[in-house]
Amino acid sequence: MEAVNNKAADPLDSIDDAVAAQAFRRLVRHLRHRSDAQNIDLMGLSGFCRNCLADWIRDAGFEGDKIAAREVIHGMPMDEWKARHQQPATPEQLARMEESVAKNA
Repeated sequence: MEAVNNKAADPLDSIDDAVAAQAFRRLVRHLRHRSDAQNIDLMGLSGFCRNCLADWIRDAGFEGDKIAAREVIHGMPMDEWKARHQQPATPEQLARMEESVAKNA
């Protein structure tokens, strides 16, 4: 009997890197435009936010530090983005975020 391979190929890996990069840039630009979507709410819903994307580009080989990566994703220095767009998190938002992040692999 032939062994069963439990690791099926992920169709995502078949996407050309240039196409994937274009989709990534579109996502980042969308998040820049939708500054009303707070990072805390993104974390509460999906377990990731703009700062996670900055970490992920560093994990993927971006040579800048955390500050530079966040500036790339936010489209401006982090302190400026916070001053313009970030609202204080409520206890409910923090609880949703903690619950959501706990689901991350």
